[in-house]
Amino acid sequence: MDKVVVTAAEAVADVPEGASLAVGGFGLSGVPGVLIGALYERGVGGLSVVSNNCGAMETGLAVLLAAGRITRVTGSYIGGNKEFARQYLAGELELELIPQGTLAERLRAGGAGIPAFYTPAGVGTQVADGGLPWRYDGSGGVALASPAKEVRDFEGTEYVLERGIRTDFALVRAARGDRHGNLVFNKSTRNFNPLAAMAGRVTVAEVEELVEPGEIDPDAVHLPGIFVQRVVALTAEQAGDKKIEQRTVSS
Repeated sequence: MDKVVVTAAEAVADVPEGASLAVGGFGLSGVPGVLIGALYERGVGGLSVVSNNCGAMETGLAVLLAAGRITRVTGSYIGGNKEFARQYLAGELELELIPQGTLAERLRAGGAGIPAFYTPAGVGTQVADGGLPWRYDGSGGVALASPAKEVRDFEGTEYVLERGIRTDFALVRAARGDRHGNLVFNKSTRNFNPLAAMAGRVTVAEVEELVEPGEIDPDAVHLPGIFVQRVVALTAEQAGDKKIEQRTVSS
């Protein structure tokens, strides 16, 4: 039951070329930067990433993106990352852009064993009808567009069918975790980390504070250890390294 791995490098040592990854984080909050850094050091590429965004300020997934290690992104937000936008418009990167709530539910559904679900989000738009540019040709034309999805009427309201997401691996960051993999997230870090963790077939969690089993009240657990296969304890320096995306000060 002890799922603790000594180093981040060891925790991601079996992530292969071309793997699919669900990665937690909301903006710069709760991003598993140590695990991403270990993956970068390994030199793995051709990655398909599912994440709310693809990093910013040269941190998080932006490290892999700038190095050309990511070939496809499923996400809901591009803003704040000029290199992401450049690669996408240049045809170097494939992007499936979907509504943020739909992304959250697709991850949760995949982790819960639900293959697909209906939602009203996106009905009447290219999300449902198809035609969203997944990949450009580098000259302003569309090389690959999204397909149309099934739309069905329920009691007079139309809903679009969305598929659950499963990935080879998931990388997440938690405020606290025990040796059994039970995790607690802090505030907005909880937005996508638990859902990404559920979607991965092998989930690796970096935790700011590692505690012994029983030290976390069962009622306080945000994600049960059944969804987590590996736990990496961060050093105090790593745990305290938190970037601020938008710094606002008053006079």
